[in-house]
Amino acid sequence: MVWVGVVIFVVALLLSVGLHELGHLVPAKKFGMKTTRYFIGMGPTLWSTTKGETEYGIKALPIGGFCKIIGMTSIEEVEPEDEPRAFRRASAVKRVIVLAGGSFMHFVLATFLFFALGLLLSVQDANTTQVGTVSQCVPASVAAADNGTCPAKPAGSPASVAGLKVGDKITAVNHQPVTTFDQITAKLKKTKPGTPVPLTVDRGGRSMTLRTTPAAVKGRPGAFLGISPAAVFAFDRLSVPAAVKAIGTGWQQTVVDQVKGISSIPAQVPKLFDKEHASSGQGLTSMVGVAEATGQAVAEPVGWAPKITFILTIMAQINVFVGIFNLLPILPMDGGHILAVFCERVRAWWARLRKRPDPGMFDLEKLMPVSFSIFAVIIAFSLAVLISNIMYPVNIG
Repeated sequence: MVWVGVVIFVVALLLSVGLHELGHLVPAKKFGMKTTRYFIGMGPTLWSTTKGETEYGIKALPIGGFCKIIGMTSIEEVEPEDEPRAFRRASAVKRVIVLAGGSFMHFVLATFLFFALGLLLSVQDANTTQVGTVSQCVPASVAAADNGTCPAKPAGSPASVAGLKVGDKITAVNHQPVTTFDQITAKLKKTKPGTPVPLTVDRGGRSMTLRTTPAAVKGRPGAFLGISPAAVFAFDRLSVPAAVKAIGTGWQQTVVDQVKGISSIPAQVPKLFDKEHASSGQGLTSMVGVAEATGQAVAEPVGWAPKITFILTIMAQINVFVGIFNLLPILPMDGGHILAVFCERVRAWWARLRKRPDPGMFDLEKLMPVSFSIFAVIIAFSLAVLISNIMYPVNIG
């Protein structure tokens, strides 16, 4: 099932790539620009067919795609008879529309996915005090606890030592009734490690009291017991107006999370090859890491509804990120080409003010040194994260 999840992720990602390139293809053809190739993937061609003047196909490596429009730069050679239909001969507005079409499609897809999540599979964690997992040790740190990693010489977790079992329902902590797992967590946070805490549990309809002594975990407030809730979900299908509102909520939360993620990069880089941190699911993640997480989610024995919810959420977040990243004003991103069009129009405006001839298209070669340096850093950083995810597979827990 893990591989089923990975395949689902790859197919969904290629669909996103296809829509991105379609965002370039459709307006380019609408504006009369000559488009010769539309491919999903890179490397050797697996399949292709030609319709009209455009060859459509699939490449062997699922790592992107491209849409070839003739005359994208001022230095590209174009047959004289095709020059009127070159990209560079179109107006600035038409060129920007074509260039921004890829990101536009990512945003449309993300919006649709947020709507679908709200309308079809709005997930709410059910109130439960049922134990889903019991840790077998006291972890050395918060990252180790999140990753389920035990030290070389592990001490039994307070829950396992006390005899707590998966399926037990905790009804009281320190003789105080609890009805949700959040209440259990809140009480443990207020408990000093080493303080005896009696737990009242319901095991198969029989009530019993277990004696526990919660431990301390470095970096975690309060006391550590070593349990997590059972994977129980409740699904509430929203009305159309509520689902529309969920679009805004999804966008807001995704953008906020991504801004926090980007701002944490300087602190994350030194931990990139720290095995415990890199595999915890809390570190930097490449597409390989996301594929691993998707595979794990699909393999979980929780039914298909939460699995589909996870996949749709991940894909919505990826499309928001890729759409924004693609608009960065660096080459070869579409945002870099849009910047070149903007510079061209500013230069033309300045020439008109001075009653001089229009200097024409902006020479992209002037932007290449800086843009190449920035892009090289991005590629090197992405490769480092990719290698980290391969060496220490992500475990979302």
